[in-house]
Amino acid sequence: MARRLELPSLAIGLVLAGLVRAASAPLSPEETVERYLHAVKDGHFDEAYELVSKDMKRGKDKEVWVKEQKTGMSFAEVKIFAFHVQPAKVDGDTARVPNILDSQDRFVNQLGLTEYELYTLVKEDGRWKVDQQTIVEPSDVPKWFPEARKGPPK
Repeated sequence: MARRLELPSLAIGLVLAGLVRAASAPLSPEETVERYLHAVKDGHFDEAYELVSKDMKRGKDKEVWVKEQKTGMSFAEVKIFAFHVQPAKVDGDTARVPNILDSQDRFVNQLGLTEYELYTLVKEDGRWKVDQQTIVEPSDVPKWFPEARKGPPK
């Protein structure tokens, strides 16, 4: 009976080793933005902190940055309903990742209109980090979102 336990234990060990390796593998630009947006949507700013660049942290340590993000999101009453990350355009150590955001807030998007965003990522220590987020001007939407004329994804 002891022999039978060895094989499942070995299999479990191999699976766990694979998961550890997969967890430490660098994320693609799209995966980075997706994880960042999930973390922000769920209010997990400690996770978001690990995905943003040094410039985006503005020299603040994790505790201060997380507190500021929570306060700002709460004050603005930001609600993220959905996001649709698009394929990245990579140029060396910079990537631009378009995203279609369905959200609402107290100041900028009170009506909950679909927003077209562009995330700029940079490589830091071999990993992609969110460095900047901008709203795409209507005249530039076709450049970054060729399918936009068909309407936002369902």
